Amino acid sequence: MRPETAPRSACGDELNGLGVVRRLVPQLDPAELAGELLVVGIVNHYGFRVAEHRNPIDDTKLNRAYPGDETGTASERIAAATFEAASHADLVLDLHQGSTSCMIDETRVRCGPRHRLHRDCLELAKAFGCGHILDQKGPDGQLARAAPDEGVPTIDPELGGSVGWDEASIRTGLKGVFNVLYRYGFLDDDIELRPQTRATGFEQYGSPAGGLVSYAAELGEEVGRGDTLFEVTDPFGTVKSEVTADSDGVFWRHRRLPHVATGEYVCSLGTDVDSF
Repeated sequence: MRPETAPRSACGDELNGLGVVRRLVPQLDPAELAGELLVVGIVNHYGFRVAEHRNPIDDTKLNRAYPGDETGTASERIAAATFEAASHADLVLDLHQGSTSCMIDETRVRCGPRHRLHRDCLELAKAFGCGHILDQKGPDGQLARAAPDEGVPTIDPELGGSVGWDEASIRTGLKGVFNVLYRYGFLDDDIELRPQTRATGFEQYGSPAGGLVSYAAELGEEVGRGDTLFEVTDPFGTVKSEVTADSDGVFWRHRRLPHVATGEYVCSLGTDVDSF
């Protein structure tokens, strides 16, 4: 049986996956492919048209609607149609980005460590090779959580976070798709699998005060427990609050805008880190 893979771009306001698809397809010669490649360019069609994260037709986050319902809401019907296609594939790359927040390039394995396909999904993430893996069971309704239940290894590359295109993340995603095509025999070439930084935990930090945020770490930087993650100042630079890390980890993600209200999300750490 010829292998089949299904790259898809979630879209809405997560455009880097679409940037990958736009560059991938013109570079492919069907005569050189050993297998079938099914590409879905825009999944959240309604969200894409208005540049919103959620589907405005039913106010639903589409990647919480899988496996879908062909007689359900707009999002459930889209999910059902794309899930039907994904369920016939041998593997799936579900291209996302961290919405408009600032984030490292990472690949998410969402089936959970006890799943029978966990190792297969982890190997697929390692082949994609963007440097960081979040290996943590995802919420119900994610494609990368639902498709492995149908026997299809699936990963969820989160290609940075930006408003509009992020060229560096698009290049990373394009290279990742080609890495998979080479590794799984769709194209004739070899790749060297490199160790990835894997986190199995994820901690989020909010602001204890309103003000302006200054970060003490760069994205992708390792931090230790007790290290300062960020400070909140008033408009004149007086420090109102300092937040430190509860655990060792990797500085994974932070908000884009510097101003923050009390209790609002500020940043995240990947924790329980090892090399895979």
